Amino acid sequence: MDTLIMVAQLLLGLSILVGLHELGHLLTAKMFGMRVEKFSIGFPPKIAGFKYGETEYSIGAIPLGGFVKISGMVDESVDMDQLSSEPQPWEFRSKPAWQRLIVMLGGIIVNVVTGILIFVFLVYDRGETYFSRDQVLEHGIVAYEIGEQIGFQDGDKVLDINGEIYQSINDLSSGDALLSNNGYYTVDRNGERVTVPIPRGFINSFSDKESMSRFVNIRFPFEVGEVTPDQGAESAGIKSGDKILAVDGKEIYYFDELQKALAEKENQRVEILIEREGNTFAVESAVSDAATIGIAVSSLLEPVRKKYSFAQSVPLGVKRAFEVVIVNARAMGKMFTGEVSAKNVSGPIGMAKIYGSTWDWVKFWSITGLISMILAFMNFLPIPALDGGHVMFILYEMISGRAPSDRFLENAQKVGMVILLMIMVFAIGNDIVKLFVGS
Repeated sequence: MDTLIMVAQLLLGLSILVGLHELGHLLTAKMFGMRVEKFSIGFPPKIAGFKYGETEYSIGAIPLGGFVKISGMVDESVDMDQLSSEPQPWEFRSKPAWQRLIVMLGGIIVNVVTGILIFVFLVYDRGETYFSRDQVLEHGIVAYEIGEQIGFQDGDKVLDINGEIYQSINDLSSGDALLSNNGYYTVDRNGERVTVPIPRGFINSFSDKESMSRFVNIRFPFEVGEVTPDQGAESAGIKSGDKILAVDGKEIYYFDELQKALAEKENQRVEILIEREGNTFAVESAVSDAATIGIAVSSLLEPVRKKYSFAQSVPLGVKRAFEVVIVNARAMGKMFTGEVSAKNVSGPIGMAKIYGSTWDWVKFWSITGLISMILAFMNFLPIPALDGGHVMFILYEMISGRAPSDRFLENAQKVGMVILLMIMVFAIGNDIVKLFVGS
């Protein structure tokens, strides 16, 4: 069932984005009087379809893209037969270059608008919830495995990122921070100002969604939540709402301090100092071989919650949408220099895993908005067979006054298709390796 939910979300998200992208091409083509022969969501073989007017609308069996077939255009179908005759008024090739340029940009523009609208409405509907810089400065951070590798320590109070003041603890692991050149964090460590450098290629440590949980988090004071039956805490008389003040005389305030104290006492008994309704007393509890006493905890640290008006949500949503493009562009550039591993490239399996195995509409739209912006960016790359390749050739024609020959465009399309196929094979290969071998 988990796999079905992941696949269903991926297919729905891609179908929406691909359909809107191709709709952008279709509408702009028809706006300029071009004949659109086919509109397909998914690649052949065709599953279902119908014809309305001059256009055949269909759904393909391979749901990893789609296409619009415009008369008189050298596209991924590489159908050259119709180009041997004289150009007709309704054909793509007979239209002015500026109209053809708009048609080729139509899909990209729609994906950008879609991504922006999704981010704007998410900001308006959900607002923001985060632990602020002020809270980090008050309580400090917990450094997990990945955080310790670059020099963070428990209790560090992060002052800035690359000398710039940040807003929330999420900024510590943002793409902007992890992709920075010669980046660093400045921390207050027991009153001493310390620099923690961000190593070259550090972003490769975050190749899966579990990686973030192994970086850093804010320290939080806590109280006992649910008590598990038949374990040490219940036998000791610990109850929900109790505050743990000390373990074997070691003062406890933050949850990570409790975890460390118990980790030193596996399979032993410990004295725990409890505060309950203003009274303080000690109990004795067994510690399991997993260094637990059988409690869940409730954080006593409340995150910052902000709500925005629609007018406030628009610029913030636009900013977030384009931050996705900027981060991906920077990551791609660093991939060519070897700083970012190509193993981070994901195909459909990786995308499905990002959606996750639970159906959460907020998460679904967040990821779909992100993918919409990435699709727009990727399609704008000057690779033949992508929209960006067509844009490149049209701009060449507009600047030079000479259009590339049909034979050149045909060969360019073939080269572009080979490049795209190689990228897809590589991405799916990465997915399979991560699935069976691990990242």
